[in-house]
Amino acid sequence: MSSNPAPVSESKSPWTTPQVYILAVICFALGLPTGYFFHGGSAPVAAQPPAATAEAPSAAAGQVTPEQLRHMADKTAEPVLAELSSKPNDPALLAKAGNIYYDAQQFDQAVKYYADSLKADPKNANVRTDMATAYYYLGDADRALRELNESLKSEPNHAQTLLNLGLIKWQSKMDVEGAVQAWQKLLDTNPSFEQADQVKQMIAQAKQHAGIKPGTKSQKPI
Repeated sequence: MSSNPAPVSESKSPWTTPQVYILAVICFALGLPTGYFFHGGSAPVAAQPPAATAEAPSAAAGQVTPEQLRHMADKTAEPVLAELSSKPNDPALLAKAGNIYYDAQQFDQAVKYYADSLKADPKNANVRTDMATAYYYLGDADRALRELNESLKSEPNHAQTLLNLGLIKWQSKMDVEGAVQAWQKLLDTNPSFEQADQVKQMIAQAKQHAGIKPGTKSQKPI
């Protein structure tokens, strides 16, 4: 599991505390992505895997399958999907369903619901930012960047969009100048941003890689 920073999402998590704990153990056992790329409007503080305990022996032993994780998401989503049956175009419900699948690392399903939500509410920067980070996890950094830039058309100073834009430009494109530019705009336009110190640290760290072309090996850790 990488400790590198990753895009952050804006939405509130629908999972209960026990579900989040179990999910974290499962994700750790499966080697799924965690860290800065979590959603829920949380601060960009790298997530740490919980210690394996007797309460979750299967996950700790690596016996939990992606199918079981998907099943957990499907069960959690049932009440929301039931509501959607009578309100299929409700952007808030669609985003809520997307959040459930995002939290379960089911990014393909998350993208589907986020996209449907944005059809009804295309200027929702929070949902579009979540969808962008889901695309990143699906391996489509170019689509993620396009969605983040689209988000900025609606809210040019949206903090999480700017944060994620910098992270993806840095990690996927080694575009240090673009990353620093996004983060500096975040600091300039959001003076009360709670994680400003962390953003400043990332700016300093990214600048160490200035001039390195994508694909170039470096002794400097990213």
